[in-house]
Amino acid sequence: METKLSRRGLLGVGLAAGAAGALPLAAPGAPEQSARGGAAGPDIRGDMPWQEGAADAPFSADRRAGYIYFTAAEAAFVEAAVGRLIPADELGGGAIEAAVPLFIDRQLDGEYGHASRWYMQGPWAPPLKTQGYQSRMTPAEVYRSAIRAIDDVVAKQHGGASFAKLPPDQQDAVLKGLESNELTIEGVDTKVFFTLLLQNTIEGFFSDPVYGGNKDMIGWRLIGFPGARYDHGPFVERHNQPYPLPPVGITGRPGWTPRDEDGQPKEVGTRTHV
Repeated sequence: METKLSRRGLLGVGLAAGAAGALPLAAPGAPEQSARGGAAGPDIRGDMPWQEGAADAPFSADRRAGYIYFTAAEAAFVEAAVGRLIPADELGGGAIEAAVPLFIDRQLDGEYGHASRWYMQGPWAPPLKTQGYQSRMTPAEVYRSAIRAIDDVVAKQHGGASFAKLPPDQQDAVLKGLESNELTIEGVDTKVFFTLLLQNTIEGFFSDPVYGGNKDMIGWRLIGFPGARYDHGPFVERHNQPYPLPPVGITGRPGWTPRDEDGQPKEVGTRTHV
């Protein structure tokens, strides 16, 4: 890892990750959707009745609620870490400005963090490089255990200071040690944690804002991504020209959302956005 990951270097990774983000949170009370049709064949779970559009409805993260999963110490670590992975620069805001820590917090508090849809049983064996996530711990458990252990090691090496209190160059050195597995902590493979942290940071920077990250569509504006606009017909033949319209999220964009006198979104009927 470079001591300061450049924005342009990040884009290759970010674009590969796309704007998909981590696993979305299902709407509270929504019925589970069965695997239906396609390569998986017919309904294989039998969760009925199936209701179209309900199982995977996006659950909008409330930024006003603050952190839900992270403790104060964990939040301080994550804020400092993601701020070094995607720092603000002359091109615009970084991970902090895009509310990436809040995105990660919401994901860890939901199905993704608890690995609700993952196979998490044995047998356990050392993972191959070709395999994906293989930890016995859920992502939420990895974060909690790793952050505590890293801060313990940092405190011993830096006179009691936590990672969040270190100057930027020393934070970069710690992150580099995590990535290379040269920094050893108890209970968690540091490379596993760093890989997870970097992946979630990129996801939060480029995900749809409905999930709490990419605030003000900072990530999308950086790469010129139009978001969830339904019709690009007028621009298909305009080669080598910048896309002129602002990005649009799943829930639209702020200018389309009527608000009450307190600035909160109003409940309105279905509207057609263009």
